[in-house]
Amino acid sequence: MYDVDGNRYIDCCMAFGPLILGHAHPYVVEQIREQLEAGWNFGAPTEAEVRLAKKVCGHFPSIEMLRFVNSGTEATMHAIRLARGATGRRKIVKATGAYHGAHDAVLVRAGSGGTTFGVPSSAGVLEATAKHTLTVPFNDANAMRKVIAANRRDLAAVILEPVMGNAGPILPADGYLQEVREITEANEVLLIFDEVITGFRLAMGGAQELFGVRADLTTLGKILGGGVPIGAFGGSKELMEHLAPLGKVYQAGTASGNPLAMTAGLATLDVLKRTGLGGVNRLGDWMRRGLADAAAEFGFRVQGLASMFQLFLTSRPVRSYEDALACDAKAFHRLFLALLDEGVYLPPSQFETCFLSTAHTAKDVDATLEAFAKCLADVR
Repeated sequence: MYDVDGNRYIDCCMAFGPLILGHAHPYVVEQIREQLEAGWNFGAPTEAEVRLAKKVCGHFPSIEMLRFVNSGTEATMHAIRLARGATGRRKIVKATGAYHGAHDAVLVRAGSGGTTFGVPSSAGVLEATAKHTLTVPFNDANAMRKVIAANRRDLAAVILEPVMGNAGPILPADGYLQEVREITEANEVLLIFDEVITGFRLAMGGAQELFGVRADLTTLGKILGGGVPIGAFGGSKELMEHLAPLGKVYQAGTASGNPLAMTAGLATLDVLKRTGLGGVNRLGDWMRRGLADAAAEFGFRVQGLASMFQLFLTSRPVRSYEDALACDAKAFHRLFLALLDEGVYLPPSQFETCFLSTAHTAKDVDATLEAFAKCLADVR
């Protein structure tokens, strides 16, 4: 990646995740160009929309029907509305510090307490809205069990990132996702997996394939459009038929399912099917091992899986948002700036995830590790 001054960077942000094939992959560019010449929005279903929907359903057995939207934010917003409409209940549960987009219902996080009624974490979010969002620490199944038991009569859904991406990556503890699935099923509460980041990155079937846990509703985005704005939400036929015009839950969007996004998604998934994720995941393993070696003398933590990684400036394991807050965020900012000078571009926050793509090479990983080794000594 190049800036306006001509400086060259190894990109480990990758537009915060969607560019699994790197920037401007030739095949994706070719397919988008052809679609541009044919038209980019018709206000009507297109063949590409149907084809992409079939591919998604083929990779995610929990999805029998789906709707395309224009962003991950829209996907989670509509999935929550669908959960409320289908159950007739108002409350939802999310993990403390988890990011599910920028709409009112999820711009809520708890304080240091385990389980609490939400308070708005953005101006403009009404307390009357926030009070219906409950929060529990990630990886704390007991807290999840307690909040569900206390609120099950008015609890529509639990929305969860299987791997927390916007404070991490923070991985689920062994058995955690399975336990959450069991708790929600036992209490007849819907489980929404936010796979906007993990879908088509951890595996072609996302975290659900990797960890063997199925959600009732799934939200997707980012890689699904190859970096072109896109989102989707889906689930069982029974749940999805609550959406208008078959049901009473309204959802619409003028650009939803537009041919450009559908074409970019089809092209991206076609390339991923041919190349597989094995190569980029091995680069991820290499990056994490090298980072761990470089960070060992400073006592810092390296976490991630597949092609996701992050260096946490703390000596303790990061299992929740509360753990992440203990990291030295100011030192990370200094590290970010130092790495820029060395030609490595990361997400500019301790509370984000770094990503690799199929365009990265072993040479890129080695150069990135050399830059980290140099900069860690300078910012410690």
